[in-house]
Amino acid sequence: MTPDESEPRTLLSDQPTMELIVLAKTGDDEATEALLERCLQPLRRWAHGRLPSAARGALDTDDIVQNVVVQWLRRLPHFEPTRVGAMQAYLRQSVVNRICDEVRRITRQPPPSELPDDLESEAPSQLELAIQAEDYDRYCRALTQLRPRERELIVARIEMQWTLAEIAERFHVASVEATRMAVMRAARRLKKALDAPQP
Repeated sequence: MTPDESEPRTLLSDQPTMELIVLAKTGDDEATEALLERCLQPLRRWAHGRLPSAARGALDTDDIVQNVVVQWLRRLPHFEPTRVGAMQAYLRQSVVNRICDEVRRITRQPPPSELPDDLESEAPSQLELAIQAEDYDRYCRALTQLRPRERELIVARIEMQWTLAEIAERFHVASVEATRMAVMRAARRLKKALDAPQP
């Protein structure tokens, strides 16, 4: 048994998110739980503080996130992700739409209120762009060539969009810098696997 295999699992699943979506559509409860693990925490972190104070009342940001995720699960049979990161992008856009709805509901008159100026860019990272540029099947095959711990790091950073600090805490890594190095090593191995000639 390799050291990687003897370590306790940090994630419910290290399968690509798109595969989990396919399994969840068939009624696989474990896949659904893994999807919830992947979407809730990053979405809550991203949405925190985005609801303008004037619109806060009966609803807060956590309520909006919860509602968006519940609605998404109801629509899951019809959800067709087209790229890595599609689930998070869809959920973030849904949160933005709900915030706009809340702002309109509160103001009830033109001109419509604008969202806060501090909305972060939706632009994917360089690694995400590299992965999105690859054929999804190649990405999945490349993931299987990584060690279990490396797969989890890639899934946590790219698909779950955890910060390095969150990964360090969840994976029990001594420091953020050590986490950065581990993620970079995993990303290099993934890139090498993606670049390898296909059979």
